[in-house]
Amino acid sequence: MRSTRSFISYLIVVALIPALGFAQTKGDAKAGKQKYDWAGCGGCHGATGQGNGPAAADLNPQPSDFTNGKYMITLSDKYLFGIIKGGGASVKKSPLMPSWGGWLKDEDIWNLVAYIRSLAQLPYKPPK
Repeated sequence: MRSTRSFISYLIVVALIPALGFAQTKGDAKAGKQKYDWAGCGGCHGATGQGNGPAAADLNPQPSDFTNGKYMITLSDKYLFGIIKGGGASVKKSPLMPSWGGWLKDEDIWNLVAYIRSLAQLPYKPPK
């Protein structure tokens, strides 16, 4: 009986490890990719999020490189949500980054955050 309980406990822990160790940003990255393309984010941030879109050369400051995991890991989901919803000026960044709060629902913005997170070369793990 004891070995059966131990085995069941082991299975529960093993089943939970992926959920605990690899916590994901809320939102759907696939749906976020669709909004990224629809909103034209690639015009500045690039088709693959490297900050090298066609308009990037003329922008100062340069758009963020979402593939730079060392940089992206320093930004919270709340911050990314805020800059997308309120625009750059809302977080004391470039006023050239438009506000999408009037165009996108919060769910769409969370999907964008999830997609942006998926581009980073060092995967983002939210703080515990």
